[in-house]
Amino acid sequence: MKSSLLNQETRDPSITILSDNPHNGINKRRKSSLEKKETRDAWIMMSPAIIILLVIAVYPILRTIWISFHEMVLTDPGSGFPFIGLKNYTKLFQDPRALTSLIFTLKFTVTTVILELIVGLGAALIMNKKFKGRGLVRAAILIPWAIPTTVSALMWKFIYNDQYGLFNDVLYKLGIIDSYKAWLSTESGTFMALIITDVWKTAPFMALLILAGLQMIPDELYESAKIDGANSFQAFVKITLPMVKNTVLVALLFRTLDAFRVFDLVSVMTGGANGSESVSLYAYNNLMKFLNFGYGSAISILIFIVVFIISMIYMKVIGKNLA
Repeated sequence: MKSSLLNQETRDPSITILSDNPHNGINKRRKSSLEKKETRDAWIMMSPAIIILLVIAVYPILRTIWISFHEMVLTDPGSGFPFIGLKNYTKLFQDPRALTSLIFTLKFTVTTVILELIVGLGAALIMNKKFKGRGLVRAAILIPWAIPTTVSALMWKFIYNDQYGLFNDVLYKLGIIDSYKAWLSTESGTFMALIITDVWKTAPFMALLILAGLQMIPDELYESAKIDGANSFQAFVKITLPMVKNTVLVALLFRTLDAFRVFDLVSVMTGGANGSESVSLYAYNNLMKFLNFGYGSAISILIFIVVFIISMIYMKVIGKNLA
């Protein structure tokens, strides 16, 4: 029996090592204690940021949800502050103005995001090329994004002016129109003007994110494709697009959320006229102009829910691609 045990230890040295090491249990307990201490220290160090986040983000959301279940109209203080349950949400789905603003916001979001992706991808491909004066071109492309949205909206509002606007002047000299037009006086003209302004303003942001993805692609891949006889279009389809797909998805996530919450651009350029009232602007009007805090809070929660759903869809797609 003793001989068989010795032979087993000889065949499997790990048995001897484990049996002869009495400190294994102590080391495991020390490691577990150290991990617990590091976890506790991490929570202590993060607690100030978590507390600030709860105060400035979570509490306002919870407060808004609570107000949305009440009737709170400051123009009628005698009505009190009664609990009305889901009446604000019921009113929201029966409000034609809310439906119109939601449809406009969805149309605006889809149109601008698609155009900004096309323009941003093209600009990123240009900025990624090596040529003389590339730095100047990059700076010029990024200037519109650096301008505050309110300033851009005011600037483009003057450009679209029907008497002294540059937009009319250029189109008239090119022979595209035979007379100056008030572009911001019709529904189609207002929508087109908002789309052009938003694409001009935020396409550089899309280009900047995509450019970061393009610069992560190794040059060896393009060299190998060129040796194999692939042309530029084939290299773009087979190498560039698959390699920047996740970067594009992240850029689309940011721009979709930002476009759906559009407020300042519409507020400054049109004020919501000609069917251009976004959901955010409608919520603002109810909260600040009509002082109907209950109904305005319900609209704000609707925006929050839609943004949350969009974020989850994008994150699921991004996570699936990364996996």
